[in-house]
Amino acid sequence: MTASIIPPRPTARPASPNFSSGPCAKRPGWRSGVLDDAPLGRSHRAGPAKARLKAAIDRTRELLEIPDGHRIGITPGSDTGAFEMAMWSTLGARGVDVLAWESFSEGWAGDVVKQLKLKDARVLEAPYGEIPDLSTVNFDNDVVFAWNGTTSGARVPDAGWISPRRAGLTLCDATSAAFAQKLDWDKLDVVTFSWQKALGGEAGHGVIVLSPRAVERLISYVPPWPLPKVFRLTSGGKLVEGLFEGETINTPSMLCVEDYLDALRWGESVGGLDGLLARADANARALGDWVERTPWIDFLVADPAIRSNTSVCLKIVDPAVAALDAKGQAAFVKALTSLLEKEKAAYDVGAYRDAPPGLRIWCGATVETADVAALTGWLDYAFASVKAQTAVPA
Repeated sequence: MTASIIPPRPTARPASPNFSSGPCAKRPGWRSGVLDDAPLGRSHRAGPAKARLKAAIDRTRELLEIPDGHRIGITPGSDTGAFEMAMWSTLGARGVDVLAWESFSEGWAGDVVKQLKLKDARVLEAPYGEIPDLSTVNFDNDVVFAWNGTTSGARVPDAGWISPRRAGLTLCDATSAAFAQKLDWDKLDVVTFSWQKALGGEAGHGVIVLSPRAVERLISYVPPWPLPKVFRLTSGGKLVEGLFEGETINTPSMLCVEDYLDALRWGESVGGLDGLLARADANARALGDWVERTPWIDFLVADPAIRSNTSVCLKIVDPAVAALDAKGQAAFVKALTSLLEKEKAAYDVGAYRDAPPGLRIWCGATVETADVAALTGWLDYAFASVKAQTAVPA
């Protein structure tokens, strides 16, 4: 057993202990009564339900400042469904570069190489905590990437690396970036996200945004593989325009749509996109200030320019814990997060299962900065408590 000085047990807990990276915390002040007007028991093709779906599309455009020429549709299957739809519908017309630096982008690379079996595919990889060399991307190809690596906490710094004269399309998984990081719509041809992430909506639905260049690809190119019904964006060589007016491919949950509308209205009330970005930045800054003054913890992403302000990933650098093997470190983190959950101080803050052992704390806009500040005291208390009870090298 190793002696450890345990700080006083904090007296104040976060008002909301929900720091999960998806589904994420509900917006401040959320109550189930906001769902009372949902058109439940109605066909999603009925007037009131379709109007809600169209309102969700229109308010998404306004809040994210999406250009009028881009189409926005609601898809099944969360962000995964939306991004699979994008890849299976558009790729294969030319070569493709896939950027992979964490679990989900590695999954997209696997789909491109092993499922779609595209022969002209390059996978540009980087380990957790880093991103690939963006200067090596070939924009004669289609480019597949995640704007923010949810499971590693590493993001692209901006869109300056994307060529304005690109020949291929850019397919961007933006699920933990939308509503918290500025997306450059002129540089992005297909963008997907789910509202369960940055706005704390309920799971199961995705959003796809198509630029005019993406629409042109869809109507001029027919993939050589069969497309499941839930992936079909065209019919008879034409875009199915109804999908972008609220006529979803399959039956959506109007309860989830109503909840998303509430989250969009809240986003508008806190200053729109700039207000949401500022809230996420303030949360990440509060956590970062604690990391800077705390010797046992550090960012998984060393370079601040590519460090996420939403899915903030941390590693334990205390020498005694860092000396443990991966299994021992994982057990230590599990004990730490279990204590936090038992104390109702933080839920679901362990690193993603495929990531290095550590912590992952959601700092998106629906989290209150005061809750992040309150959490840090509990992190110190939990770390010292677990270390005092764990056999670690001296």
